[in-house]
Amino acid sequence: TKFKTNLRTKFQHLHEGIAKQGNPTLLNEIYTELHMTEGENGETDSSSKREETEDTPINSNDIFKPLLGQEQPIRTVLTKGVAGVGKTISVQKFILDWAEGKANQDIHLIFPLPFRELNLLKDQTFSLQALLQLFMGTKQLEIFPNEDKILFIFDGLDECHLSLDFQNNMSLCDVTESAPVDVLLTNLIAGNLLPSALIWITSRPAAADLIPSECVHRVTEVRGFNDPQKEEYFRKRISDGSLTNRIISHLKSSRCLYIMCHIPVFCWISAPVLEKMSSQTVIGEIPKTLTQMYTHFLIIQIKIKHEKDYEMAVNDEALVFRLGKLAFQQLMKSNSIFFEEDLRECGTDVIKASVYSGLCTCREDLLQKKVYSFVHLTIQEHLAALYVHHSFTKNNINVFDVTHKSHEAKNKQVSIFDLHQKAVDEAVKSKSGHLDLFLRFLLGFSLESNQTLLKVLLPQTESRYHDLEKTVKYIKKKIKKHPTPEKFINLFNCL
Repeated sequence: TKFKTNLRTKFQHLHEGIAKQGNPTLLNEIYTELHMTEGENGETDSSSKREETEDTPINSNDIFKPLLGQEQPIRTVLTKGVAGVGKTISVQKFILDWAEGKANQDIHLIFPLPFRELNLLKDQTFSLQALLQLFMGTKQLEIFPNEDKILFIFDGLDECHLSLDFQNNMSLCDVTESAPVDVLLTNLIAGNLLPSALIWITSRPAAADLIPSECVHRVTEVRGFNDPQKEEYFRKRISDGSLTNRIISHLKSSRCLYIMCHIPVFCWISAPVLEKMSSQTVIGEIPKTLTQMYTHFLIIQIKIKHEKDYEMAVNDEALVFRLGKLAFQQLMKSNSIFFEEDLRECGTDVIKASVYSGLCTCREDLLQKKVYSFVHLTIQEHLAALYVHHSFTKNNINVFDVTHKSHEAKNKQVSIFDLHQKAVDEAVKSKSGHLDLFLRFLLGFSLESNQTLLKVLLPQTESRYHDLEKTVKYIKKKIKKHPTPEKFINLFNCL
């Protein structure tokens, strides 16, 4: 009971940054059911043969229950979904429903072990028992080898820094035997450690292949919101009914925008933007693309620091540039969590302003150390792209080019095609797809409409419109070369 109470306390609120800390949102008040389907079965030939269950809807609370006619018990579930589609929220709701006694009461214990937290223990050695004691903050916890109905949830495989070498990692069966963290994970997932335990892994599509298909018994996909769920979300999010009606009609007036609202994080970003625009007497042009919406959101959040009770010795341009640099440097290392030492270069004022404005969150990690992260990975990806774009337009620097420090490189005129080509190559090279959304934002910034919008934040930026035809041709060439569906889809979206 104490175990459930602790999990309920931890997961009952949404994590939305300092701006919301005084009045945090309860997950149950805002939660809107997500459209989830059972995807291809975890068999070796699944790439060539899609199962009939492809589009079978499934409730997230039922992912370990076999469908009608399926007899094999389901031990490991892999849930895929694009950025911001609601994978982490699905996990949070599953845990909360269990902790509140609403679902899956046949499960004895649930251990949430997000990859971004496990990364912090990358070079350390633990027994499984000690690792769980650390995560749950209690030495009293004991796990028995034949204990069934324990669920381990590994959220965010795409953020994983551990090698997960299923082929060569040593085999391990004893929960009290110490080993590197990635060895514990591969043995848990492969079923050597606690074979009767349940495993749930979530991932963006590009990284899903890190888990061998023979270890996966069910693949599901979070598809986000369907049309009625989109409306339900905005009605729960915004209390003023007539304002919500105006916002929903704005969304419906732009087919492109309405389609993008199937991504919950896009709705979360859109709500304050459209709320602000709809409450103004003269409504400006409604953002119609991903990059525009995120940029509007950034402008709103940055302006929070101008509120009269909060004085900051940092201007908007410095804040955006330094935060963007941090976002980019950490994204290139696949880091979504950083420490105070990573932030020193930014300066204390920038950190305070970023946390105050709700772009970053700060909390204590497993080892009582202060850790920072952007409120959502997509915010980090947007800021990183903004930094790369700003470095090019203002300082003629291609940040991907390590030689830009040399005198000749500084004097050499960098073309936007050079920058785009390098960014496309880096994104395609990434196995985990960690630069996919960053690339979409970066290419979005080269459009005139977005550069005009950026002048609100970065007035010194010189607008540089170029012939983007070369970039388009280059992306089309890459699409022909890359048969991987995930890469193909992302490059296609970039166009």
